[in-house]
Amino acid sequence: MTEPALMVGLGELLWDLLPSGKFLGGAPANFAYMANALGDRGVIASRLGNDALGREAYGVLQRLGLTASYVQLDENHVTGRAEVMIDSGGSPTFTIKEAVSWDFLEWTSSWRELAERADVICFGSLAQRSPASAATIEKFLLSARPECLRIFDVNLRQSFHSADVLARSLHHATIVKLTDQELARVSSVLLSSKGDEVSLGRRLISEFDLKLVCVTRGARGSLLLSGSDAIEHKGLEVKVVDTIGAGDAFTACLAHHWLRGRSLVEMSDSANRLASWVVTQPGAMPAIEALELRELLDGGRQADSSGLSRK
Repeated sequence: MTEPALMVGLGELLWDLLPSGKFLGGAPANFAYMANALGDRGVIASRLGNDALGREAYGVLQRLGLTASYVQLDENHVTGRAEVMIDSGGSPTFTIKEAVSWDFLEWTSSWRELAERADVICFGSLAQRSPASAATIEKFLLSARPECLRIFDVNLRQSFHSADVLARSLHHATIVKLTDQELARVSSVLLSSKGDEVSLGRRLISEFDLKLVCVTRGARGSLLLSGSDAIEHKGLEVKVVDTIGAGDAFTACLAHHWLRGRSLVEMSDSANRLASWVVTQPGAMPAIEALELRELLDGGRQADSSGLSRK
């Protein structure tokens, strides 16, 4: 693919309320923002309340260059928000408000048209905590073209997940992205098995007919698993402000390169570089100029690749 891809972040759009301030976020929204930054067409499919926070969010989307055409307006439920505490290592703990606007995603003709055109759909488990949004997300996925890349970003938060949601989402997915802790939890729930990350990832690939399993390890980098290959990245040493949105940047970069036929080694290096930059910035949608982004990612092709290993 040479043209910009249409990449949809489907699910939650909310305000992250950090000690340092208020930042617009939500994993699908972060994914769409980073897809846009990478030169693709990132689109958020979500829902905001008709309240002060919702109106402010629409204004932020406009300033960020993201279309709000597929962000629904809810007259009955408030805009989503999450209280976020950051520990000494920059890792967040979320307390997410329930029964908010994105718990009531509606299936519309506009969303059907978007689903039918999408090249990539990134969706998670969190927005499926309510039956209404879970049903809408499934309809969206079923309406996409067979060749559409479906990325399941597991994103376990609080108790907002179930075995049924996890299994159904994996059956819909082409690629799954999850943290090392989430891999252990998902494997325990769905596979009733233990083991190292490579063996557990390969079990998921076999059980759910996946093309790729991506395991993020925070400061320790990542593991990319296909049916035949395993690429590890040791991570990059940076000064962490907070880690919010790093995984979503990783996913957007991965999708961008996957559609263009890049190798797993190239995907791994670029995705880790972008994620490592995001953790040096506050919030999940930091501003970045196109030239700065190109230099950041090009640096990976010019630098020593000793951070990568093959198993």
